Amino acid sequence: MWIPTEHEKYGVVLASFRGTVQHGLPLEIGDTVQILEKCEGWYRGFVLKNPNAKGIFPCSYIHLKNANIKNKGQFETVVPTEDSVITEMTSTLRDWGAMWKQLFVKNEGDLFHRLWHVMNEILDLRRQVLVGHLTHDRMRDVKQHITARLDWGNEQLGLDLVPRREFSMVDPDEISVTELYRLMENRHRKKETPTPVSTHHLFVHPKSLMSSNLGEELEVFFFIYDSRENKPLSERFFVKLNKNGLPKFPEKTERQCTLFVDLGSGDLRKDVYIVVHIIRIGRMGAGEKKNTCNVQYRRPFGCAVVSIADLLTADSKDDHLLKVYACNTESDWSQIHDNIIKKVNSRYNLSGSNTGLAVALQLLHGDIEQLRREYMVLFTRGVSITKKLGFSDVIMPGEMRNDLYITLEKGEFEKGGKSVARNVEVTVYAIDADGQILKGFVAVGSGEPGGDEYHTFVLYHNNSPRWAELIKLPIPVDMFRGSHVRFEFRHCSTKDKGEKKLFGFSFVPLMQEDGRTLPDGTHELIVHKCEENANLQDCARYLKLPFSKSNLPGNNQTMKGTKESLWITSFLCSTKLTQNGDMLDLLKWRAHPERISDSLSKLKEIDGSEIVKFLQDTLDTLFGILDESSQRYALKVFDCLVHIINLLQDSKFQHFKPVMDTYIESHFAGALSYRDLIKVLKWYVDRIIEADHQEHIQQVLKATEYIFKYIIQSRRLFALATGGQNEEEFRCCMHELFMSLRFFLSQENKGSRPITQTQAVFLQSFPAVYGELLKLFTVREVATFVRETLGSLPTVSQADCPLEAVKLHCIAKTVESQLYTNPESRCILLLVVLRLLQAHMQEQRDLVMCAHILTCMLSLLKKDDKEPAVSEEVDLIVESVLGVLLRTILEIANRPQPAGPTLRPQVQDVTADDLRDFLLHIFTVFRILIRPEMFPKDWAVMRLVTNNIIITTVLYLSDALRKNFLNDKFDYKVWDSYFCLSVIFINQPCLQLETFSASKRKKILEKYGDMRVMMGCEIFSMWQNLGEHKLNFIPAMIGPFLEVTLVPQPDLRNVMIPIFHDMMDWEQRRSGNFKQVEAKLIDKLDSLMSEGKGDETYRELFNSILLKKIERETWRESGISLIATVTRLMERLLDYRDCMKLGEVDGKKIGCTVSLLNFYKTELNKEEMYIRYIHKLYDLHLKAQNYTEASYTLLLYDELLEWSERPLREFLSYPMQSEWQRKEYLHLTIIQNFDRGKCWENGIILCRELADQYESYYDYRNLSKMRMMEASFYDKIMDQQRLEPEFFRVGFYGKKFPFFLRNKEFVCRGHDYERLEAFQQRMLNEFPHAIAMQHANQPDQTIYQAEAQCILQTSLLFSERTHLHTRSLWVERTTLTLVQSLPGISRWFEVERRELVEVSPLENAIEVIENKNLQLRTLITQCQTRQMQNINPLTMCLNGVIDAAVNGGLARYQEAFFVKDYIMNHPEDGDKIGRLRELMFEQAHILEFGLTVHEKFVPQDMRPLHKKLVDQFHLMKSSLGIQEFPAYVRASPIHFNGSPRAGRNSAPNIMSPEGGARVVSRRSPLSYPAVNRYSSSSLSSQASNEVSNITGQSESSDEVFNMQPSPSTSSLSSNHSASPNVTSSAPSSARGSPQLSDKHKHSRENCLSPRERPCSAIYPNPLDPAQLRPPVPPRPPYSGSPAKTTRSQSPVMTSRSPQKTSVPPFTPSPTECQSTGLVSNSPVLSGSYSSGISSLSRCSVSEASGTENTPTDHAFPNSASSGSDELIRRENKTPPPYSIHDRNNPRRQVPLPPSLSIPPSIDAPPIPPKPHQIRRQDTEPRRPDQFPRPRPIPRKVSQL
Repeated sequence: MWIPTEHEKYGVVLASFRGTVQHGLPLEIGDTVQILEKCEGWYRGFVLKNPNAKGIFPCSYIHLKNANIKNKGQFETVVPTEDSVITEMTSTLRDWGAMWKQLFVKNEGDLFHRLWHVMNEILDLRRQVLVGHLTHDRMRDVKQHITARLDWGNEQLGLDLVPRREFSMVDPDEISVTELYRLMENRHRKKETPTPVSTHHLFVHPKSLMSSNLGEELEVFFFIYDSRENKPLSERFFVKLNKNGLPKFPEKTERQCTLFVDLGSGDLRKDVYIVVHIIRIGRMGAGEKKNTCNVQYRRPFGCAVVSIADLLTADSKDDHLLKVYACNTESDWSQIHDNIIKKVNSRYNLSGSNTGLAVALQLLHGDIEQLRREYMVLFTRGVSITKKLGFSDVIMPGEMRNDLYITLEKGEFEKGGKSVARNVEVTVYAIDADGQILKGFVAVGSGEPGGDEYHTFVLYHNNSPRWAELIKLPIPVDMFRGSHVRFEFRHCSTKDKGEKKLFGFSFVPLMQEDGRTLPDGTHELIVHKCEENANLQDCARYLKLPFSKSNLPGNNQTMKGTKESLWITSFLCSTKLTQNGDMLDLLKWRAHPERISDSLSKLKEIDGSEIVKFLQDTLDTLFGILDESSQRYALKVFDCLVHIINLLQDSKFQHFKPVMDTYIESHFAGALSYRDLIKVLKWYVDRIIEADHQEHIQQVLKATEYIFKYIIQSRRLFALATGGQNEEEFRCCMHELFMSLRFFLSQENKGSRPITQTQAVFLQSFPAVYGELLKLFTVREVATFVRETLGSLPTVSQADCPLEAVKLHCIAKTVESQLYTNPESRCILLLVVLRLLQAHMQEQRDLVMCAHILTCMLSLLKKDDKEPAVSEEVDLIVESVLGVLLRTILEIANRPQPAGPTLRPQVQDVTADDLRDFLLHIFTVFRILIRPEMFPKDWAVMRLVTNNIIITTVLYLSDALRKNFLNDKFDYKVWDSYFCLSVIFINQPCLQLETFSASKRKKILEKYGDMRVMMGCEIFSMWQNLGEHKLNFIPAMIGPFLEVTLVPQPDLRNVMIPIFHDMMDWEQRRSGNFKQVEAKLIDKLDSLMSEGKGDETYRELFNSILLKKIERETWRESGISLIATVTRLMERLLDYRDCMKLGEVDGKKIGCTVSLLNFYKTELNKEEMYIRYIHKLYDLHLKAQNYTEASYTLLLYDELLEWSERPLREFLSYPMQSEWQRKEYLHLTIIQNFDRGKCWENGIILCRELADQYESYYDYRNLSKMRMMEASFYDKIMDQQRLEPEFFRVGFYGKKFPFFLRNKEFVCRGHDYERLEAFQQRMLNEFPHAIAMQHANQPDQTIYQAEAQCILQTSLLFSERTHLHTRSLWVERTTLTLVQSLPGISRWFEVERRELVEVSPLENAIEVIENKNLQLRTLITQCQTRQMQNINPLTMCLNGVIDAAVNGGLARYQEAFFVKDYIMNHPEDGDKIGRLRELMFEQAHILEFGLTVHEKFVPQDMRPLHKKLVDQFHLMKSSLGIQEFPAYVRASPIHFNGSPRAGRNSAPNIMSPEGGARVVSRRSPLSYPAVNRYSSSSLSSQASNEVSNITGQSESSDEVFNMQPSPSTSSLSSNHSASPNVTSSAPSSARGSPQLSDKHKHSRENCLSPRERPCSAIYPNPLDPAQLRPPVPPRPPYSGSPAKTTRSQSPVMTSRSPQKTSVPPFTPSPTECQSTGLVSNSPVLSGSYSSGISSLSRCSVSEASGTENTPTDHAFPNSASSGSDELIRRENKTPPPYSIHDRNNPRRQVPLPPSLSIPPSIDAPPIPPKPHQIRRQDTEPRRPDQFPRPRPIPRKVSQL
């Protein structure tokens, strides 16, 4: 039986458990589990990282741990009772683990490895803590190390800052908010601005000396040198190197490296250097042979320097190689480092080209104890400490030093009878009072132990040597008296045995008779001569002699006159010995009572370091004098005491304050001193007002703290000794003293500034007195003292008075003091504190300090919240400062916005209702508090606590809002402020739990719940209470509420979405519709979803909830419409957002943008959004280099503008400008892009329009540029080759596609050189999850509804096989109608409509023969007019028809349709059979004529082929039974000598003879004319001009007819518009032929024709009349089948001129064809006709737009329009989408489309006529259309 566990609640998994048993829970080692129940060796529970999965697991796999249980029961939580640092470590490492793996995925290798090392380090430290064997101090260090590493990792990973106190995490519920803020601020400030370190240390580790001339041992000395002061700053560090330049004692690491300690920040300057002196130990001369002597001398070798500032920027891991220099003259050795620093190159040179000293140098920062912890290895292995000369910047009490530094500066010696100067060596000894040499007390440097003596280096033949060598004598204090230093001088001979001969000595005693030590400074010592073998061990003999020339008596001129001297500099660094006689006199005051007054006066002149050395002795002396002679010396002793107290305020001596505190507590014995101290202090205070000079009194008041300490301690000692006598007297004295202080503080500043300064000085030190007074007085008494004292301060003062700031600091210290902490005293002090605080906040002075004071006060309230008096204090604080606090916050928040009105006047105006005032203020303050910039980014804990307080307060205030501001008392401003706060609250980033990690989300939910849902429920509740007042918030609150519903929280969405139904209902009641709701929803959705808000789930939820809500409403239909519109917009916006993600292909982005753009235009009519997306699409096209599409896109905006002077506001990247200027800019941009896209024909049209505008303004310069640009476009048309594009059909089926593609079919314009295989691969790359369909059939519904992506891709290039059974060849023709023509604003457009037409075998045969006849006519005409350079195309065509080896030619049709059984079975096809017979006769006639022409032009080598063709033709005629052509054929006046360009204006065929695309009239705002270009083509002119789509069809059963462009083909790549209508043809089963049993159905799709090689479309060659040929007899008219009635059947040759007429051969421009305008908006997808236009171009269809033909001179007899032509003209009334008419064109003008039509001029100002109009106004009457067009009146098209 399962039993709930009582104590076994928490454990850690010891071994992995697979969970293979029933209900088993898989576990991994290290998982933490919470246990719920227990049963016979099994536990039931869950893993804490996945609490939803519960199961059972063995007890033996779990290690139980102690834990605390919260909320015991079903929702209990378990918190382990282990150390909080361990708990934090565990949870943090778990979070880091997941993020650490992501670092590897993101390729952030550096952070990945660093974090790995830190995680391992934390795990090691965790093990140490868990073992529990650490000492308390070590545990503290380990925890500090752990928390530092945790904080570092959190900062690197962007995690939250953890509030800590003593290394442990702080629970925000257990401390006040203000205290939490202070903790966070301190940690943040510590992280952002680390405390500047004032102490620095230099680590030096010499490695080796590299030189070519070594061979002797070396001594290397390092020291720090100040070149500004020309003196060393530190002792020397001494290292010995062997003959190879390596350390002599490598096993002793402490001798190899050192730490120069206690460098101040001022020492890290550029002019502070590390100086290295190198001394060799060996022969006198470096090049001497090993000859005579074995005596070793110390001789100069070299010097190196490096600036210490260079180490701040250098990499500490690299060794430094220092160049070693030698001096040119040995006498300059002492100054060589100065010369190197100053770069006096004449005095030194490089010691050797390859001489260098390798040394490691590193600057370390911080306290020496801190360095010992951080660089433990360094100190463990041993490092010598090199001290600074003198004391450090901060002197620590207890520091013991007694070092005497002596520098041997120089000597002056006589030759001594020698012919050359001496080689002088000085030996130094330290000798005690007994004449014995002090062993080991002569230290050369810190690296080596001290010696008994020291030998200076020797300068060769120099009687005035300069050494500048520093030695240290660390002689103990007790041995100092009587000791002296002796200097012995020897001459070092280089001859004979190299003996060192003594010739003199000097000495100096270390202490004088009166106890003073040798004074610091330079001393000139007397050189006493002696014999070579003189015995100096008897010190008494020479100590009686004078040692210094400065100490000689005046009559001893003999000694003063000697030239020989030794100069030394001494410096004592001692904490026990003094060189100051005045200090000694004061300390020995009892021996000389008469000197007491002088000694007290001179104390202020003594150096502070001397005073702190003897601080306790000095204080004892002062109080001893005070006790014995208080009447006489009380004032002077008081002044000396004040001087010493203020001396300790200095930063150099501030660490001696604890020494004085210890003295007061433990050593002070002046039990009677308090009387004198109170008396003197009161005396000074009483004289403050009258004193002229306040400086000394200010010094007294600055020492108030310690004076009171001495007074209180003295009184305690007296009371202890006497049993509390004279208590009343003491209290009376203290009351009098405070009365004097209050009187002094109450004085206002009457022109005498010093009183104010004196008051400020006292207030600074006054709070420190509270603690001392509490030792003798009760809490209430002290609180009364303080209240009365602070209350006596003047209330009115100037704002700039320094006293005001000091007052506030005094209040702050009071609030922080122990006195204020006590509730009994707090109630006394609170009033005076609040009064001063309120005054400062009202004046807005020192607001930071005011906030600090409030923080302290509120923190105390949190701690004492159980005290009964707390509620009274809260009431008092709220009454005093809450109002002014809110106003102050609002004013501060509005300061960065000087343009807007400040809130202070608003607050003052609203005084009618205090509650309204308060609510407005508090809501505004809450909005300020939740601003993102209010707290640093990683202060998540602080933000959550703040939000918890806000929502708690808002829930409390909601009741007040409902009770006081509804119904008649409704206040819109208060409710609006409430709703705004709620919306901002919910949308805070710190509350979006979905963005957090699972562990962080779990912690927040456990502690606070989801505060968004709580606030959302409150919004809904408050909204329901509004009633009819809801109308005040419609539509203002639609956007904010919509933003709330977009938050991805299901509960919140379910609560908030119904509010929109409520809004729709109330809006319907008010205005009968909800257009406002719809408009606001749509406007806000775009901006919100573009920010990444919303998802597919929201769209479905929005749709379902609102549809369910409006089911029973009377306005249900309109509501459904609105919901559907908004839902469709969401679908498109979501697709757009997904497509705009980084990494998506441009094609998908463009398609999605087009879909959204069209939606805004067609369904929503949102012009501004429409224009915005136009420009987004334009930018996408430019990025993808789709320049033609970019032009068409920008043209959409251009068409919204007029040529007017209407001002337009600044919008997107456009400045504020007139409409004319913006349209001009757009025109120029579009022209430029048309040029880049090689779409010059369209550019020409815009050039002309812009030129007309320039001409109307007489802007001839720009007009000239436009005309030149237009001309350059003509040149490019003729000279540059353009590629013809491929077109593909592609369908996207399945629910996984984006909405704008889902289950839709498109026609796509391919890239240059792109074929079907490449296109298919590109599509699959763009949609990697899609499946390519293997057939071309339309998919069924299962694929439409499938949860997959299926792509159907086919080419629109026609390819067909003709079945051998001609009678069964049904053709299925598919017509695809596009939403827009290609090219356009996209490379692909959706198929809007799909139509299937089936063509019978007989009709198909008629079409085939018609097409072939047209092709033959074209080739024959081109051959006649010599347009063909090569006759091969005509030869091949004739051969293919006459000798039809594949399909059998005409014989097949004869066998299929002219047999008796077919005619009998299909009587309804009689007319068609007749038509087929006529066409066959016509083809024979054309072939005969073609052979005649072929004979004329055929080359000689082709004659055999021609003869064969003639023979075959006669056989074909005989097989057809043609002996003679019928009369109607012979009479047909078909001319082969007419212009091949004629006939452009005959109506085009609606259906291609080959089954191509047909014309479907459709308006398109983007249609542009496709300008014709001519080529030598195998197709006739009639085919290219009249047929809107051509598909090749093979002539034999095995041949696929698919013509490819010739190499010289010049086709359009992107400039010609394709029809929005694509037609495909495919064979189908025979219809209406029941007797044929073998009918077959072939499916095919086609819309492209073969390419052609163009000729000049602009200047075609005029025809030679001599080349005219007799006409071919005419054929009778024929009315075909219904399928044929929609297209012209006449195969006559018509003109191909780009103009309307066939006559003038020279066309002004290709754009003047058909009203100089653009093609019809409803063209068929035309094939490749003789102009070389793209297979999908619409170039020849504009003739069908309703214009009339003009007669021509070369018209054919049957060129008049047939009945079908007239029908087409009547039907095609759609005007061209964009046309520019010539004002002087005598032809009928074609009306402009509404988007660009020019409204009639209404009272427009007249414009002068153009020059050419002025010239002709007198010569001809002016027609109405010849008048200059006035400036158009602006129409309202676009405001943007």
